[in-house]
Amino acid sequence: MAEVLASTSFSKSFSDFFDAVGKFFSDLAAVHWGALALASLFFVLNLTLRSRAIFNSMRAAYPGAQFQWRRIWGAYFAAVGFNNVVPARGGDVIKVFLAKSSIPDSTYATVTASIYTEAPFDAAVSVLVLTFAFTQGVFPKPPDFASLNAFDLSFLASNFRLTLFLLTLLGIAGIVAFAFLSRRVVAFWARLQQGLTILRDRRRYLRQVVALQACAWLSRATAFWFFLDAFRIGGSVRNVMLVFAVNSVSGLIPLAPGGVGIQQALFAKVFKSKAHGTSLVVAYSVGQQIMVAALTAGIGLFAVLFIFRFRSFKEVIHAGRSDRAGEKRGGGTGGEEEPEAPTEAQRGPRERV
Repeated sequence: MAEVLASTSFSKSFSDFFDAVGKFFSDLAAVHWGALALASLFFVLNLTLRSRAIFNSMRAAYPGAQFQWRRIWGAYFAAVGFNNVVPARGGDVIKVFLAKSSIPDSTYATVTASIYTEAPFDAAVSVLVLTFAFTQGVFPKPPDFASLNAFDLSFLASNFRLTLFLLTLLGIAGIVAFAFLSRRVVAFWARLQQGLTILRDRRRYLRQVVALQACAWLSRATAFWFFLDAFRIGGSVRNVMLVFAVNSVSGLIPLAPGGVGIQQALFAKVFKSKAHGTSLVVAYSVGQQIMVAALTAGIGLFAVLFIFRFRSFKEVIHAGRSDRAGEKRGGGTGGEEEPEAPTEAQRGPRERV
């Protein structure tokens, strides 16, 4: 019975989404295109600032290496673009591989740790955003998520025991993996600490990472303000904070591309009122997601083609798997064995700059 209900909920979520897409395209004439263009510009600025912060973290981890910001920028956009069109956050793997391939003699552990130096500030802002949203009386509390019309969120919320089991299973898998890799754990932790080098220099971290993140959050807020204006919801500090809250929740459960089902369900709950009819909220929720997905996927594909010289995202994934397998065969220490020559797919048709 539970399987039937889950299947029905899943089908309804996607049916509602595609119905909403139809409503969005039928209402295109009402979109304020000037505001939409400004929203897109500020959203790109937001991601660009974040890529610069990550570049600074990697530069601190590899002070003697020569590498270019444009490649880290390209890796970041490729990952965001891929995540917005393909579920399960496979773009994160793309981001790590492309960044690693851009830094001579780098390792996956160090590059990954450098990327996540942004996490503390983002987590602090997300807590403040969610706290604000829960005090507004329109944002659903976690126990109410089960009643939302979003398959992934409602399914996990209504099956608490299964969710707890999955979290426990992930924890056990992590412990087993740690034990299995115990022979290399010293070198592994050393590479992780190398990736977090910038955290040990508080002034540099605040100046080169946190300051850029703060500007990125402001750019993102401006983008959402213009998105709200473009789709006639109305930009305001309160509405932007609610949009942030929706994005924070959808980012926790990346089962659908860009958290599409969760965002649509939460937006319908948050902005539904006498002033905002159902069709208006639907047009906004779907329209914003379509614009962000098209924008980031387009720029990401441009980076893959012209910066990294791959022919597709699929080719990047295959090259990343080959590179990861090669690092494992070499012990993953970045110097214990002679590294393999890069494949033609990894180099591309022309020598990289």
